[in-house]
Amino acid sequence: MINRNAQRGASYWSIMFGVMLVVIIGKAIIITWPAYWDNRLINASIEERLKTSTDNSPEKFVSELQQQFTLNNLRDLDPKDIMKVSNSGGELVVQTDYEVRKKFIANIDLIMSFEKQFDQRVVKASGK
Repeated sequence: MINRNAQRGASYWSIMFGVMLVVIIGKAIIITWPAYWDNRLINASIEERLKTSTDNSPEKFVSELQQQFTLNNLRDLDPKDIMKVSNSGGELVVQTDYEVRKKFIANIDLIMSFEKQFDQRVVKASGK
C-alpha cells in the first residue's frame, strides 16, 4: 500500500524558504557585482599604464592613472587613496589595497577587500 502522507510534496513553508534564499543570494550578487567590476577595471588600467609608461616617476604615473579612472567612470575611488606607487630599481611597483563597503539588509553590510601588487618588469615581460 501507498502511504499518502509520504507523498505530499513540498510544503508551503519549504517553498517560501526556497524563494527567500534565492532572493537573498540574488540581492548579494547585485550589490557586490559593481565593486568586482570596478576592481577589474582598476587592475586593467594599472597594467596598461605600466606597459606603456616611459617615465618611471610615481607622481606622473598616479596623475595618468587618475585620468584613466575618469575615462572609465571610476569616480568613487581616488588612486592616491587606494594604492602606493614606488620606484624600485628603475621600475615601478604598484600596491593596491582597499575595501568597499555596501549596505545589504538593515544594519548588515557586505565588505569586499581588494589587494594586489603589480611589478612593471613582470607586466612588461608578460605583455610581449
